[in-house]
Amino acid sequence: MEKLPLETQTLYAELIERLTAIEAERTIGHSPGCFTEKEVKGRPYYYYQYQDPGGRIRQIYIGRKTRELEGIAARYRSHREIVKTDLAHLQVLCAQLRAGGALITDTASGRVLKALADSGVFYLDGILLGTQAFIVLGNLLGIRWDHSTLRTQDIDLGGTKKMIIALPEIKTDLPGILEGLKMGFIPVPPFNPKHPSTSFRVRGTPLRLDVLTPEKHPRKSEPVFLPRFKVAAQPVRFLDYLIADPVKGVIINGGGVLVNIPQPARFALHKLIISQERELIFHSKIMKDMTQAAQLLHILLEERPGDLVLAWEEIKKKGVGWMKRIKSALYARNSPQSSILKRTASFLKI
Repeated sequence: MEKLPLETQTLYAELIERLTAIEAERTIGHSPGCFTEKEVKGRPYYYYQYQDPGGRIRQIYIGRKTRELEGIAARYRSHREIVKTDLAHLQVLCAQLRAGGALITDTASGRVLKALADSGVFYLDGILLGTQAFIVLGNLLGIRWDHSTLRTQDIDLGGTKKMIIALPEIKTDLPGILEGLKMGFIPVPPFNPKHPSTSFRVRGTPLRLDVLTPEKHPRKSEPVFLPRFKVAAQPVRFLDYLIADPVKGVIINGGGVLVNIPQPARFALHKLIISQERELIFHSKIMKDMTQAAQLLHILLEERPGDLVLAWEEIKKKGVGWMKRIKSALYARNSPQSSILKRTASFLKI
């Protein structure tokens, strides 16, 4: 674990700022495609042509050519030039970040995440979880994590049936997005054949997407259908704490993808909790949970102790059971991270 150069940290902050501004000021020029004109029975008509995630060319009928539609097409071309300039600058920023040692995701995962972002998944309130989120947190905090904690091709996506913030009633089709990528995603058969799948994987590769949602009723573990995403999600205990009040971050691959991720302190404490929920046969996952938590806790204690205090206060509101799990993890025997864990316990007065 090492600090990223100050210049790299500054570039990453600029990348987040620019992508957030672009998202907030999104215009017709950001639509991936172009207006095209066709003549049908001697009359001109407008169509909107675009390429889907799988590379297929699609055309949507707009209407008969009128002065109003000509104005819309002209505004599109004008805004498109501005967008091209923005995208070119973003690519330069990402290249500088890669050269500066920023953490990047693998190409396959980056392609999936870009398709999800372009389709509005993160705009709607989807939250990136797991190791992919941990990668983003490293760049956000200006830290290059140990490689042993970054080995994954899982993409964990958290979503809620109720919107976290007020947004227009926009919908997207998550299974359709994956199918359109033409990467070979297939639904993972659930244990109960009566239940819908909540996971998708690419046959013959480790690439997988899991869709999760907070557990509302302890005794009900059946998948919950999320209408806005057109997909079922697996209810998971403790997830409500993790995804509350997410922050913005950027996935870096060939370009930058703006995503929602958990707060660093909540991510760390949540890792401690789930490490105590895993069975001993999953020893490697337990160690990965503890190592990721310890690395985050080390940085938080040094640079953002207030965040850790606030996250712990929220844990205490959850009840004795949550607090016991945290304490058990912090005082785990023979843990290779025992030093930082005990330091955390002392700081939080546990």
